[in-house]
Amino acid sequence: MKTLLLAQKDGIARAVELLAEGVPVALPTETVYGLAAHALDPVACARIFEAKERPLSDPLIVHIPSLDWLPRIAFPSALALALAERFWPGPLTLVVPRRAAIPDIVTAGQETVAVRMSGHPVFQEVVQAFGQPLAAPSANRFGRISPTTAAHVLSELGGRIPLVLDGGSCAHGIESTIVSVLENHLRILRQGPVTAEDLSAFAPVSYGPAGVLAPGGMASHYAPRTPLVIDAVPAPRGPRTGLLAWSAGGEGFAVTEFLSRSGDLREAAANLYGAMRRLDEARLDVILAEPVPEIGIGAAIMERLRKAAAR
Repeated sequence: MKTLLLAQKDGIARAVELLAEGVPVALPTETVYGLAAHALDPVACARIFEAKERPLSDPLIVHIPSLDWLPRIAFPSALALALAERFWPGPLTLVVPRRAAIPDIVTAGQETVAVRMSGHPVFQEVVQAFGQPLAAPSANRFGRISPTTAAHVLSELGGRIPLVLDGGSCAHGIESTIVSVLENHLRILRQGPVTAEDLSAFAPVSYGPAGVLAPGGMASHYAPRTPLVIDAVPAPRGPRTGLLAWSAGGEGFAVTEFLSRSGDLREAAANLYGAMRRLDEARLDVILAEPVPEIGIGAAIMERLRKAAAR
């Protein structure tokens, strides 16, 4: 299969055509690039799992065209609706009880569904033109580094999907925050751009799976092929050692990638996956990752690094 790379002007109509045929296409979101297919078509969703080599035990996030779709596919509480009205469109995924319209393959057989509404203008234009929800996990091979540019998608899924719609670099650079909306509090299942501090204005916040299987929730994820080790005081471990540096240092390493020379955690999040990918492509023996402060979005960065380091 030949994979076409098209710009927004030329690609939106073609993307909608392919989605209507039940074929997955790669689309930009404000977090990372997603591999999208018709969320209410189980065969189309199965093609996502096939292209990514993703286990069927890992559920998908459903991206809706507009807020009025939420009660059509789920049973949102007043708290869930308040969060949606505040943070959508944007990088927050809500885990809520599902309706029967959602196929089992999307939820990994669970009675909840993960839902969000993307704020990326290209994704919004496609999903609104398509007029149906889209299931869209990250557009990469399962467990690998998530793509934040169209070129990253081609390196991961070229020859496996027919189209990548180029929308430039992703603004946030890490996946959405996933929150299980419970009766009287919120449980963060995956940290992301919407922080615990943001959410605590709505309800008490806790952490952990609480029996809900969340997308990207496996212990090893977002990983380079090169072994990655988190090291607070990194020193070269041979001539082919790379460094993923927080904001300074890097002497004596074969390759150094800086997350943010100014110490900006938002910039670090946006740079994380691109920097990891460049280090992974440098034919190193090991990558040492310097930890970042675990405040705000820094907690989400560290969550990704710990998963990348897990073997």
